[in-house]
Amino acid sequence: MTHHQKTSPRGIYLLQENQRVLESVSLSAKFRTLKSLTVELEYFDPEGLARSSHIKYTVNLDHAKSVFRFPCHNAECVGGDFDLSRVLADTVAARRTSTAGEICCQGWRSKATMDVTHCHNLLRFKFRLVY
Repeated sequence: MTHHQKTSPRGIYLLQENQRVLESVSLSAKFRTLKSLTVELEYFDPEGLARSSHIKYTVNLDHAKSVFRFPCHNAECVGGDFDLSRVLADTVAARRTSTAGEICCQGWRSKATMDVTHCHNLLRFKFRLVY
């Protein structure tokens, strides 16, 4: 008897995004002048009042991929997450040594609310770059 794994909309989305990341080149290959990148991330609820997580780390440029994305902290979010690839590319292209901003998750709050209620969790980020 063969068992078929039932794949949820979130599972399908994550598989596609993980494949996109795997197929991308490393940050060191894409941004040859970039010597160091420090990232600070703060995850917030949709209102921006309750912080659920704070992360600060120095990126390993040889191993990190140029599809530079971070997961939404809502475990039920479908089709969301935070892709900062363009922000990073624009920052490097302008040779800025820092950038900061906020991005809103455009996924759906849950499978039950697809096409009705967006997730809208927030990610506030800061990049420090050395060339």
